[in-house]
Amino acid sequence: MSGVAFGVFLFLFLLVTIMGFSAARWRRAKSMDNLDEWGLGGRGFGTFIAWFLIGGDIYTAYTFIAVPATLFAGSATGFFAVPYTIVIYPLVFMFLPRLWSVSHRHGFVTPADFVEGRYGSKSLGLAIAVTGIVATMPYIALQLVGMQVVLDVMGLKSSSDNWFLKDLPLFVAFIILAAYTYSSGLRAPAMIAFVKDTLIYIVIIVAVIYIPHQLGGWGHVFDVVKSGFSDFDTQNADAIASGDAAAKAVYPATGIGQWAYASLALGSALALFMYPHSITGVLSTRSRNVIRRNASLLPAYSFLLGLLALLGFVAVAAAVEVGDPPNAQLAIPQLMEDQFPSWFAGVAYAAIVIGALVPAAIMSIAAANLFTRNIYKAFFRPNADPTEEAKVAKLVSLVVKAGALVFVLAMSKTFAINLQLLGGVWILQTFPAIVAGLYTRWFHRWALLAGWLAGMIYGTVVAYNTPSPTQAHFGGSVHNFPGTETPIYIAVTAFILNLVIAVVLTVVLRVAKVPDGTDRTRLEDYTADLGDTGVEAELGPEIPVH
Repeated sequence: MSGVAFGVFLFLFLLVTIMGFSAARWRRAKSMDNLDEWGLGGRGFGTFIAWFLIGGDIYTAYTFIAVPATLFAGSATGFFAVPYTIVIYPLVFMFLPRLWSVSHRHGFVTPADFVEGRYGSKSLGLAIAVTGIVATMPYIALQLVGMQVVLDVMGLKSSSDNWFLKDLPLFVAFIILAAYTYSSGLRAPAMIAFVKDTLIYIVIIVAVIYIPHQLGGWGHVFDVVKSGFSDFDTQNADAIASGDAAAKAVYPATGIGQWAYASLALGSALALFMYPHSITGVLSTRSRNVIRRNASLLPAYSFLLGLLALLGFVAVAAAVEVGDPPNAQLAIPQLMEDQFPSWFAGVAYAAIVIGALVPAAIMSIAAANLFTRNIYKAFFRPNADPTEEAKVAKLVSLVVKAGALVFVLAMSKTFAINLQLLGGVWILQTFPAIVAGLYTRWFHRWALLAGWLAGMIYGTVVAYNTPSPTQAHFGGSVHNFPGTETPIYIAVTAFILNLVIAVVLTVVLRVAKVPDGTDRTRLEDYTADLGDTGVEAELGPEIPVH
């Protein structure tokens, strides 16, 4: 362990911890005992704060660890994360202002609130809520994996056989995260996001200039990578000829492999803002224009993401050692350990760990909001007041983080990216109910529920039966499209099945004149903006909503 690196890391970690606890006094409300304040920060964040919050929410430890790890492991398919974070923003520009408007008019806190109000179906709302929670759990786990990898590289992992002592630093970080999220709610990650994003920009920009220069320039990096991948394919020619795709280095994606790349990008783009934590960040904003401005400004992070992905190739050129057996997730932290001065390596470690704390906090809050509003209140305590809702949400946020911790310690994590992609399979199945519902009431509620169920079952079964060289199940996110040899993202196949069933059953149920529930929203609700009737600058339990 480097004392200097650890000292810098500890200073920055303590700084954000203090900020997290003090955030409860930032933009202080009359009371934090309601979901509008604790879970949505008072719904009053402007463009500047929202840019850091939403950016910190989307670009996570997954960005730092899993994307370059995929390239380091020999697959340029890892670049799919760059186009998908570009494709998503025109979609955000179009449909999320409508969700903001109807949610502000009716006091909706979660996407499941909207679905229940739009379709008059508690069952469909429950399906959206459960999906959001189960899809968020592996995403939170992914953040803890990122933290764990950095702690390992720093030398903070104990050699003890005791499972608790072995990961004690991770437990400490988890407890601190849980404590300030409990006390400060969404204000904590909103405040910490300033530090997190500043550190990330500094570390990445320095890394893509300084490290390649140390290695002989970008031209040398690409030459080494291309030669190394070609040698790898030559050495594994027999395995490749026998159809073992895992034996082939993909540089770049070619032939039918481009279908895997394109479907991963498209499916991930459609899924990204279906996650409850992404919607939570959006609903915390002050107006529709804040959302539009952020949709225009957030692609700046995509540029950063492209640079970060290239560090996977830099790690190849630097001949980074990633353990025995090899663990590609160690590539970027180890690259920084090897190439940076100790003090700046500490800054880089802090950037990754804080980059995990911010989204993990938002994700746990979003999952807690879903449980409280759409399970606890909807089915167990319909008369629960705002104070009771806030208490339940705070407790559930602790349970969710604890569940994610168990997820990390119990499951294989050789390729952390598969954890997030599994969540993507599930969360994409909520797209028809949420996005279509923002524009039309044509879909029948029972048809949407049947389509959701079919997509969930199919996607889970296929993902379970997908092996990798290191694990028998949940080993990848791509399979051959049924009846073909074309590789495609499992979530996209499940989504197509979901949509087809929803369309066909809607026609059948409408012909049969099956009752379709009561729509509590109105056409004008979807274009309401700050200053219109029923659209206040900040919502709280004392402000009436329609």
